[in-house]
Amino acid sequence: MCAYSVYTRRRQSLNTPPNHFFFEFLVVVSLQQKTKDSPYEPLVIYKFPKEIGLSPPQREEEEKSLQAITLFCFPEGVNWIPLTQYQSETFSFVLTETDGTRRNGFCRRLLPHGRGKRPPEAYCIVSQVACFGLFSKIFDEVEKRREKSMAMIYPFMQSLREAPFPEPGETVQIKSFIPESGTEIITLTRPLESRLEHVDFQILFCYLSNQEILQVFASTLMERRIVFIAEELGTLSQVLHAVAALLSPFAWQHTFISTVPTVLMEVLMAPTPYLLGVHKNTMDGVFDKDDVDDVTPEEINTLVSEAFVSFFIKTVGHYSAHVKRSKSQQPGIFQRKTFCKSIENKSHQQFVTNFIETQMFDVFIQDVERRPASNDGFFSRKIAEYEETKKETDRMRWRRRFLV
Repeated sequence: MCAYSVYTRRRQSLNTPPNHFFFEFLVVVSLQQKTKDSPYEPLVIYKFPKEIGLSPPQREEEEKSLQAITLFCFPEGVNWIPLTQYQSETFSFVLTETDGTRRNGFCRRLLPHGRGKRPPEAYCIVSQVACFGLFSKIFDEVEKRREKSMAMIYPFMQSLREAPFPEPGETVQIKSFIPESGTEIITLTRPLESRLEHVDFQILFCYLSNQEILQVFASTLMERRIVFIAEELGTLSQVLHAVAALLSPFAWQHTFISTVPTVLMEVLMAPTPYLLGVHKNTMDGVFDKDDVDDVTPEEINTLVSEAFVSFFIKTVGHYSAHVKRSKSQQPGIFQRKTFCKSIENKSHQQFVTNFIETQMFDVFIQDVERRPASNDGFFSRKIAEYEETKKETDRMRWRRRFLV
């Protein structure tokens, strides 16, 4: 993987199937100086598990990959100074291969145990699994062990790597020994709705007004260039992933970098659509914070997701009726003209005419054309539920009309 391939265009599904493991590897990234007066630079000082027997080309590829990871662990650049206090923070980023496949990077930055001034270090887990909450809890365990000894981290990570990755809604227990505390059992549970396990919609309402959320949603639909600016890397990564999730069942097909490293800032000059997060130290400005009703994050996730899915159902949910197939198991052909003409609402028709020209709709409908006709999948089920509700409403209106 090339260090700069992180913002190559991607044309495949977001739901890359995870492998057997929780994660592929863990690296520890430390800020170090080459000389006393030189700036601090991020360097990988440990990798677990270690790759053995790599050929020279494989070794070179791994070094490029690790170099890219160091940039995302410390995206603000080299202007670091030793500290006595530092609030640990957790954020995520995406590594995109040249073939379009994606891997998720989860990072926890903290101040290593010791006395006096010292620079922070970063622990980064790379995984095919996108589940921010789950890995945040894993980092809590990593940080707890780091306070005692660096050596205590790796038995825990080995136990985690050997554990089976749970299905949505299921739990796995990890046994880990800590001196003075004995054997601990760490419980890790995946959310039942795996589609939203990497998303926290509540963050949008904390930092964006309702009007701003609508503006962002409209901008993503029209595939504009969008930049978010924040002081905390965790806020940036969570906001960008939440915005991208608003497009479900569609997927953002262009440049997506939740925390742009300083050395890659030229990407902002790109003429093509992008969705970027930039640290406040690099660009001025921060979002206003709005009050949020006292509801749980799970309730907000469900309500927001259902609201935006409902929008797509009412505007483009009739797409399957305009995919012509010779047989149910054969590939289909999407009939664009009849699809647009079938929309009665004029304002919806204008939007859909523009929306079907976007790359995200193009990729979505190509996937529909390739698949056999089926009602499987979250979006298809929601469309079926909507149609059934609509039929029942029409029946009730018919009854009232003739019974009055």
